[in-house]
Amino acid sequence: MLLFVLSRLLPVLGTQNCSNTYSNPILTKEGADPWVIRHEDYYYMTYSTNDNITLLRNKILTNWDSAESRLLYKPEPNRPDSTDLWAPELHYLEGQWWVIYTADPHYDQPIPELDMLCTFNCPAVNHRMFTLVGDGADPWTANFAFKSELNTYDQFAIDGTYFKHKTGLYHVYSCWDSKFESWPANLCVTKMSSPSQVASPVEARSTISRPTNGWENTPNNRTINVRLATNEGPQQLTNPHTGQEFVIFSGGRSDNRNYCLGQLELIGQDPMNPNCWKKHNEGCVFYQNPEEKAYGVGHASFTKSPDGKEDWIVYHGMRDPTNGWSARTIRTQKFTWNEDGSPKFPRPGYGPYEVPSGQ
Repeated sequence: MLLFVLSRLLPVLGTQNCSNTYSNPILTKEGADPWVIRHEDYYYMTYSTNDNITLLRNKILTNWDSAESRLLYKPEPNRPDSTDLWAPELHYLEGQWWVIYTADPHYDQPIPELDMLCTFNCPAVNHRMFTLVGDGADPWTANFAFKSELNTYDQFAIDGTYFKHKTGLYHVYSCWDSKFESWPANLCVTKMSSPSQVASPVEARSTISRPTNGWENTPNNRTINVRLATNEGPQQLTNPHTGQEFVIFSGGRSDNRNYCLGQLELIGQDPMNPNCWKKHNEGCVFYQNPEEKAYGVGHASFTKSPDGKEDWIVYHGMRDPTNGWSARTIRTQKFTWNEDGSPKFPRPGYGPYEVPSGQ
């Protein structure tokens, strides 16, 4: 009887553990702006859900359809962060778990008296950056509560992230030059006194990248004006072999097939000094692959394989770019490093690919 039971169980167990390949997307339903972090024996993922912040937990990186899920935060109505919650990220800083995210008070629908002040129409004029803080060492059981609105000087701010450096903690985010100058969207950096507080006054805020290249505009090489010229979705990436620090960001418009990843490298010791950043102006470092119908690839985060030996990029992309934002799904692929220490990203696609080492 025991042999009979085992014979029926083994095929089931085998389907869970013996597959050595996977295919994209890693989450079947629509998803965008993914953030993945590995902590102890689990991967944790957040992404844009628009009306709340949801955390997923999973043992493996390459299939999230059956992942555990918990609601971290759902704001009440009539708050500055009540709607359009985008690009949440989970970080462990100063002995606590933090969530940083962007949101808007009213569905990106400013009143006409406000919209008319913008150089172009500006639905995101009220978007700002916010933080949550958890009360425990385990992100899965910690209770998260609203902590702060980050100071972005009462100006547009989206896609903020923490940049950790030996000189301190910094906030890097997508910004405008002024409150109503609705394009271009640049990358700004400010110094922080804590994960919930910005220390820099407005005059010290530094712009480290502007969308001046053709591939950062929509459509590509647009010259008529700067509408839709965009840098957003910055993410810190550290070369584990050389210690080189990069910010990988998204260029172009996120509902477009040409959306791609650009690269900044910190070549000095001061993240607040624009001259300490070297931009890869030659083109995108990760971009569409029409042969595989992988379009609009961007807004990435980075994690490790379970054994810590491999580097992986998690990003969103589209198979049918004519459907815009609703076509985005979450994917992942392994990447390596170039001889100069910069990331060597693969061509985006669907696979099948080998699963991460140690999975």
